[in-house]
Amino acid sequence: MTEHAGEADLYAPFRPRATRWVSLSIIGWIVGGYVLFVILTARLPGSHLGLHVAAGVLAAAVVLFLWLQASVAAVPDPQGLVVRNVFRRRRLAWEQIVTVRFGERDWVQLDLDDGSVWAVMAIQRVDGHRARADSRRLAALVARHEPGGMDARGGGG
Repeated sequence: MTEHAGEADLYAPFRPRATRWVSLSIIGWIVGGYVLFVILTARLPGSHLGLHVAAGVLAAAVVLFLWLQASVAAVPDPQGLVVRNVFRRRRLAWEQIVTVRFGERDWVQLDLDDGSVWAVMAIQRVDGHRARADSRRLAALVARHEPGGMDARGGGG
């Protein structure tokens, strides 16, 4: 493996696996269920437009939430980390991140230099060994960009 390929792997985006697959599967079931609901209720006598619209709005709201859950990610680059959680997005410079840890939540938490904590829902405990490897990779990125730590070529400091 070349050094360039290793660099690309190090900066690969973080995404949850189990939560993503479950969310996308449920979206498929909801869309299929809504289509089946419309087909079956259309055969009943009377107007069902209001019922179809109400069910469609509810289905769309649930699908939107599940899509937001499935699309969480943390994207590193040499300048920092963009964390996209379900409802919030934040760009962090590497210098702002003090520690990477699995806290009391089911996802990685970043302790920041201002004393706050930021969740990284893209690395979730439910993913087991993969989540632990991702948290170690994120911690290595933080250490790499730490002043006085490893330099940009990956050598020791």
